[in-house]
Amino acid sequence: MLTALVVIFVLAYAAIAFEHPIKVNKSASALVGAGLLWTIYAVNAGDAQLVAAHLSESLVSTAQIVFFLMGAMAIVEVVDAHNGFEVITSRIKTTQLSSLMWLVGFVSFFLSAILDNLTTTIVMVALMKKLLDQRDDRLFFAGVIVIAANAGGAWSPIGDVTTTMLWIGGQITAVEIIKGLFLPSLLNLLVPLLVTSFLLKGQVVVGPRLPTSTQPLPITSAFERNLMFFLGLGILMAVPAFKTWTHLPPFMGVLFGLGVLWSVGDLVHREKDDLEKVHLSLTHALTRIDMPSIIFFVGILLSVATLEHTHILSDLAAWLDQAVGRQDVIVMIIGVVSAIVDNVPLVAAAMGMYSLTQYPADSFLWEFLAYCAGTGGSILIIGSAAGVAAMGLEKIDFVWYFKKISGLALLGYLSGALFYIAEYAFTH
Repeated sequence: MLTALVVIFVLAYAAIAFEHPIKVNKSASALVGAGLLWTIYAVNAGDAQLVAAHLSESLVSTAQIVFFLMGAMAIVEVVDAHNGFEVITSRIKTTQLSSLMWLVGFVSFFLSAILDNLTTTIVMVALMKKLLDQRDDRLFFAGVIVIAANAGGAWSPIGDVTTTMLWIGGQITAVEIIKGLFLPSLLNLLVPLLVTSFLLKGQVVVGPRLPTSTQPLPITSAFERNLMFFLGLGILMAVPAFKTWTHLPPFMGVLFGLGVLWSVGDLVHREKDDLEKVHLSLTHALTRIDMPSIIFFVGILLSVATLEHTHILSDLAAWLDQAVGRQDVIVMIIGVVSAIVDNVPLVAAAMGMYSLTQYPADSFLWEFLAYCAGTGGSILIIGSAAGVAAMGLEKIDFVWYFKKISGLALLGYLSGALFYIAEYAFTH
């Protein structure tokens, strides 16, 4: 059974990677893979109740991420419908792509630490659509946003789901993770930015062309634009605080905020006629969400869940521990593997392998694991939630990302990892 599961996962992964040559949508490949993996698991497990319990557990965790993604996307679409991003775009005056790249990289890096890498990617990719007309430019910027968002999420206890897992589990503390990982994470971003600024030297920003459609665009006042932008951004920024205060999962905070935004929008536009306000409503924003990408997210998460429940991932981690021996090398390998499969079950497996008695809070293992699992996912487009979101929003091809961005991400990953190892040896 285990061999069959691994073979099917690899085939499904290959089908996702080569979506364009085989002309089969990646969402279809992910769903077929998930269906086959769970079918094989159910038929061979011999315990229907156990499989049902595992599926329910996986469905709950998957649904939380999907609801969060839908809520965040809807909020961004509402802000966009009100031309809210003009609050930022009107203040960006640079005409050089390299300068814009540095600005976008740093904003994504710090915003990700406050929000999280997934929400930051959704907001920043939407913003790039307002700033850049050339698709090649937008794709390149989206790739750097993924690197920046994952790097920014690694050093904050609320910036990445794996760091949050370690924080809640008691493996790391907030102050120490910030002190230990800020510089390595920053280096993870700076190295790709230095390379890209050299590649983009002399290129100018090509802004979006004026709309050619004869259909009148919805007109919003400065008050409406500012209100919806700051309210939308404030809701997203309040989600981590909501989670800390209530101990409820983040998707509840996003859905609660979505309800607030919906209510405020209806009140603000209550005097307008239906034709005038239809494009400004949250109901219309929900129709603009990229559902195929969300379906893909469901398929890939459920596929990886079978590898977790059948202990393939934990067995892999145990084998690495025995075969490699060196802790720093093992954690770096886990980071690279997290580019292929979801980093959440990998970190969960590592948390189960190593006890807090043997490795106390804030020890080398846990901090380095937070860095590697958080930033290693940038190496491939489907290696992180941020990458999957960018893939859906900009229709990024897996092979294109591998050719153009993966090398930069790997270079940044290795630079930050080596810096952390040296930093830890020096400070301890």
